[in-house]
Amino acid sequence: MTAKRSETISNSFFPVFSKYDMKDIKIEDQGLARYINIDIENIYSGGIFSNKLFGKSKIPIIERLINNIMRTEKYNGKKNKAYKVVKSAFEIIDKKTKTNPMQVFIDALQNAAPKEETTRLRFGGISVPKAVDIAPQRRLDIALRNICLSSVSASHKNKKSIEACLADEIIKASKNDVASFAVAKKNDIERVAKSAR
Repeated sequence: MTAKRSETISNSFFPVFSKYDMKDIKIEDQGLARYINIDIENIYSGGIFSNKLFGKSKIPIIERLINNIMRTEKYNGKKNKAYKVVKSAFEIIDKKTKTNPMQVFIDALQNAAPKEETTRLRFGGISVPKAVDIAPQRRLDIALRNICLSSVSASHKNKKSIEACLADEIIKASKNDVASFAVAKKNDIERVAKSAR
């Protein structure tokens, strides 16, 4: 991709999310704070961080949401289509909550990120589950993945559009509602880890 094409895409993405104020956004979870990049000026990174260690923490969180929407077969490789879904979902969140949709999204990520999970340790011939703390980068990855998977699967064979499903999932997760798939999944992971302590 040429520099001119990349600049055009970046400039086309910028005006939509620039209407949301980023100065007042609060990230209360200090573990996740350094991995959530709320930069909206360079929303299209063009994969420049893909082969760098911990490079994805430099990618704007909106672009990571768009990339996670593209994980499914319906949106695979269709970044512009996934971008329009996220843009419409943020507009729905803005209308429903009357608050900054970026803050709602950040709250959803913080509530959907599990703090511990289980791993298997081998003692002789048997494997024993053991509770371990999750790295902040992985916590964020799990939260993003669960939010996107739930919205795509909820819109499948449903009259509700994916934009509405994504907006509902983010709003429910921001309120820490157990009706949210991502929050329910986090509670399930932490419950299994608690029993394996």
